[in-house]
Amino acid sequence: MPTKPKKTTPAGSEPHQHGGNRKPFTTLRDWLAHLASTGRLAVARPNVSLKHELAAIAKTLDGRQATLFPQPGGHPLAVVSGLVSAREWIAEAMGVEHADMLARFEHAAANPLPCAVVERAPVQEIVETSPDLLRDLPIPTHNEHDSGPYITAGLIIAKNPRTGRQNVAIVRLQVSAPRKLGALLLPRHTNHFFDMAEAKGDALHVAIVIGVDPLTLLASQAIAPLDQDELEIAGALQGRPLPVVRCKTSDMLVPAEAEIVVEGRILTKLREPEGPFGEFPQYYGDRADRHVIEIDAITRRKDALYHTIGGGGLEHLVLGGIPREATLLAHLKRSFPGVRDVHLSHGGVCRYHLFVKIAKRSEGEAKNIMMGAFAGHYDVKQVIVVDEDVDIHDPQQVEWAVATRFQADRDLLVVTESQGSRLDPSTRDGVGAKMGIDATRPLAAPEMKFKKIRVPGEEAVDLARDVDAGALAGWAKKLQG
Repeated sequence: MPTKPKKTTPAGSEPHQHGGNRKPFTTLRDWLAHLASTGRLAVARPNVSLKHELAAIAKTLDGRQATLFPQPGGHPLAVVSGLVSAREWIAEAMGVEHADMLARFEHAAANPLPCAVVERAPVQEIVETSPDLLRDLPIPTHNEHDSGPYITAGLIIAKNPRTGRQNVAIVRLQVSAPRKLGALLLPRHTNHFFDMAEAKGDALHVAIVIGVDPLTLLASQAIAPLDQDELEIAGALQGRPLPVVRCKTSDMLVPAEAEIVVEGRILTKLREPEGPFGEFPQYYGDRADRHVIEIDAITRRKDALYHTIGGGGLEHLVLGGIPREATLLAHLKRSFPGVRDVHLSHGGVCRYHLFVKIAKRSEGEAKNIMMGAFAGHYDVKQVIVVDEDVDIHDPQQVEWAVATRFQADRDLLVVTESQGSRLDPSTRDGVGAKMGIDATRPLAAPEMKFKKIRVPGEEAVDLARDVDAGALAGWAKKLQG
């Protein structure tokens, strides 16, 4: 395999060093100020259109810079996007090295901190109950065939009607009317809570939180058991009990330092058309009759920042991928101590394709690990297992391992008619096939047969020292002469 060039990052995207005392970022505004100070925040011109133009600019800068949009569409509130569109940024927000990110997240998920209830909060500086509530927010339309404006970075908080325990998730929310949202509730905890409430004829109170710190945003995506409040995981990631305040129209507890909270109810016995909407697989989720949320009030800061996530963009993918990686890594390590690391690749939309690095101990182990990964999350569609000498964060190296260590007649595992993602358009309503590839070396192979080539001293090369850029002009003349 050719020697891989040293990885470079776009200007301004290098992780910022906090010195010997690196602390997590606990507010959105502190994180934005940090991005600005390290060249990773762009400010768009005022009055960018909320329909498509805002999303186009944010997508162009995706992964390089977050974007702040002053007065979009003439609206007094600013919009921000691309807050955590690189894995390294999330590690930085945690205050840890990239290699320690998954372990830090899994530790927080296993050791949640109860929230701290406060009486007054910045997110309730203004309380709005006008008939045109949703028109008071600068909600963009993202992709070409989206059915209209969507709240895409709203953390929807709901309570278990039986236990009173909260759940936090991000769902797509279509603006259907000035006080009405269409919601795609997947068959998970929020939907379960609503089913319990609807069975009794009750609406389910919800709070939609927009504009939170990066760690609360990440915690909302934790694959946590029923009745584990993800706000407590956010507190553990921050290293402090998360400050929360009670909503104005319900007893829901929401992050006190957030920017905006939309308070409402999921209505019983009512489903209305929602979609299409550009989703993480880079395709549109279809239009269908779905749940309806009626809005009762909006609370916010006086100068609130509205956060939007571009459908299918890097922020969308990375936020969903990292919590899944942490959960899958812990899940696999419980049964397979030789598992060293996992990675949900960007090419697999940070959901479907899982790379697993192992210290192989026995033949056949890789196939058991594949089956464990499929059981770990139904979204996982393809698993590639590789040895410790392969960098699973480099898709070229993973492809090289498949090219040189895999034979389809002995190393391929296919599972038919299994549950997958309903947003994968190649499935039949979420039912499809799963594939595992064992790209590990046979244990009995001679040592040199699978020894990766290397040039001694390549790690010590310093191009600034070893390449004479000033000599180029002289040599060019000699060669031409």
